Amino acid sequence: MRKPEALLFDLDGTLYRGNEPIPGAGAMIKGLVSKGVPCYYVTNNSTRTPAEVAEHLHAMDIQADERAIVTSATAAAYYIRSKFPGANAYVIGERGLRVALREAGMHLIDEDSKDVQAQLVVQGLDRQLTYDQLATATTHLLNGAAFVQTNPDRLLPVDGGFLPGAGSIGAALQAATGIEPILIGKPSSVIMDYSLKLAGTDPDKAWVIGDNPYTDLAAARNAGCPAILVLTGLCTEQNWQEHCEAAGVTPDAVCEGPAELVQLINGIK
Repeated sequence: MRKPEALLFDLDGTLYRGNEPIPGAGAMIKGLVSKGVPCYYVTNNSTRTPAEVAEHLHAMDIQADERAIVTSATAAAYYIRSKFPGANAYVIGERGLRVALREAGMHLIDEDSKDVQAQLVVQGLDRQLTYDQLATATTHLLNGAAFVQTNPDRLLPVDGGFLPGAGSIGAALQAATGIEPILIGKPSSVIMDYSLKLAGTDPDKAWVIGDNPYTDLAAARNAGCPAILVLTGLCTEQNWQEHCEAAGVTPDAVCEGPAELVQLINGIK
């Protein structure tokens, strides 16, 4: 492995769990940035804006620059701006997705615009989802709208358990229409392409660091990046090989946590 020109960090499970930072995460980021190592933050979450993600990180003493934060919403906006510039979009999603799409020049149509046909349906996590929203999205899709989904995560981890994720909402629309969505978030290469563009580096020079073989490591492989597994979230020392085998990926390195990751980076000449 070559010394990285940029680091692409997953967030939940890698730098924090819920509202609790991973021990040593803040000091690790501060040390890397002080040494001039560019750090970027790549998340499948579409509900928050980059500024809101940065605020959440700052509250845990992880000093991330909002300009270095890539969400599945901002990656979706990047993709849509290049493929469907200025399009009418029907959106199932929360503030982070809607803000990103408006800033990308999309025209968002609402439930009352019955006579306006959407050119695409953009769907993310919406914790206030209604049947009417599903019905409207289904109508637009059956009338020819393209289907863009922020991320395929079927479950949303929360304190004490799980809730249905964006992928579960998308599964309902796919079942109703038979239309397969264009996926933006990890493990798709779309979000990685956008992250690498921001980082200004080639895939083989950008390490992807994450706790989830099915999303983080798979995204690294799809983009051609080195993949570093950290045992701070989904995987443990006892089961990481089982998870990686099930995901069909092999990490380039496995680190217990932030301290070991720093040692790995410093040990490469």
